[in-house]
Amino acid sequence: MTRVIDVREAVGLVADGSTLLIGGSGAGHAVPQRFIDELAAVYAAEGRPRDLTTVRIVGIGDFADRGFSQLGLPGLQRRTIGSNIGNEPRLGALVEANQLESYSFPQGVLSQLMREIAAGRPGLLTHVGLGTYVDPRQTGGKQNAVTTEDLVEVVTLRGREWLLFHAFPIHVAVVRGTTADEDGNVTMEGEAVQGEMLAMAMAARNSGGIVIAQVRRLARRGSLPLRDVKVPAALVDYVFLDPDQWQTYITQDSPYYAGALRKPVTAEPPPPLDVRKILARRSLLEFPRGAICNLGFGVSQLIGRVAWEEGITDQLVLTVEQGIFGGVPVAGNEGGAGFNYQAMIDQPDMFGFYDGGGLDVASLSFAEVDASGNVNVHAFEGRVRGPGGFPNISATTPKINFVGTLTAQGLRIEIADGVRIAHEGSRHKFVQRVREVSFNGHLARERGQQVRYITERAVFELADDGLVLIEVAPGIDVDRDVLGRMGFRPRVAGDLREMDRRLYATGPMGLAAEFAAAHAAHGDDSGGPGAPA
Repeated sequence: MTRVIDVREAVGLVADGSTLLIGGSGAGHAVPQRFIDELAAVYAAEGRPRDLTTVRIVGIGDFADRGFSQLGLPGLQRRTIGSNIGNEPRLGALVEANQLESYSFPQGVLSQLMREIAAGRPGLLTHVGLGTYVDPRQTGGKQNAVTTEDLVEVVTLRGREWLLFHAFPIHVAVVRGTTADEDGNVTMEGEAVQGEMLAMAMAARNSGGIVIAQVRRLARRGSLPLRDVKVPAALVDYVFLDPDQWQTYITQDSPYYAGALRKPVTAEPPPPLDVRKILARRSLLEFPRGAICNLGFGVSQLIGRVAWEEGITDQLVLTVEQGIFGGVPVAGNEGGAGFNYQAMIDQPDMFGFYDGGGLDVASLSFAEVDASGNVNVHAFEGRVRGPGGFPNISATTPKINFVGTLTAQGLRIEIADGVRIAHEGSRHKFVQRVREVSFNGHLARERGQQVRYITERAVFELADDGLVLIEVAPGIDVDRDVLGRMGFRPRVAGDLREMDRRLYATGPMGLAAEFAAAHAAHGDDSGGPGAPA
């Protein structure tokens, strides 16, 4: 029988040395933040619980002091497992100082691993991560020198290599919903994402552990709509209330994020013409009408705004790995949410779709690119970070755009019917060899993926012999401004083209007319892939 307790009692259920799984995503989406607050306070006052193994699927934090940064307390954790520690800087500092063990696994791997733990299987068997940093022949996902145990292995099945990510027992799972009834049934009608709350609860239950739910409000027994229950009472041991629970760290309660209402289409100013917009525009040119797409964190999130300006949002299916299918993804620090979507599905289902090649095109950021076409997005500038869902998204998607500036740290450009470099960046991002591999160029060639590396001044393509320079911006000197700013010399295409001048002009590029022409040419009367945004 589910018991309603206070948050201090909930924290008291976590024993020294246990494995603690906390749900939610990024900037407060479905995060049981009140539990994190109390856990940090209890440990600071009493020095318990100690030596925990903490697990979260997505990095939880605001890039400052909230979320898992609050758990960056010496002695609280023996080990931490997640997909991205970059938005948890205080915890990241302890990892860099070798004060606890730390593993970084792909977001989709951890999401789907919850189901494998629940099913009592030995782990998650997947092709995701082969040939990248998480492959045990590279780092095995270990993030510092004190992390030594292998939690992933290479296995051969039907003559093909796979990675097996080991299962482990969950002693305490903390999930979050919006409402719980007196029996402990949990609904999520007010949440911006659903994540994998059900799989987490099942994993803890079948490990012999306990499940704690944080909710905003209580309801009478039998009063909840049956189809709205996401975690049934039989899987929930304890419930505690946080009546001040916000939807995210930034938004208290948006009916648009929750899917209760559709957001009206209103005029909004277009994004300013800057380097980010140039990158987003050039990437968008690779998106065919009707494509199912993923937009990565950072510059690529701006593609949704550019598509809105161009009037083609309703002719693309934009998805977010946290479970938003269609509609308009939210950019910036609330990335992971969306509005006017076709559906909100569970995160493991979305990653299963991605892993199987369901996407048509993806646009992702890069920190480093090397001569072989490898990309590093998770380990740079001397800080531990993590790739999030990048390895899943990039593993099998047939068309991938990696976007970023050619150089970093101090780059300033002037835009006038092309590009002029006002001040060059001091750090080369195209290097002879990346620090760690987030995306393997050799395997991409074997899979037949079409890969482009898009910068503000040049576009490269992955070919059998490595990178090929295929486009250069108006106003750019190829030798001085491109090849001279790289750590290797790519092949230059014999038909080197000029980048589209519309990228550098004010006003829309006219993509709506191009999509309409493509629509007419194919005789498609379907009216687009989904409901208008």
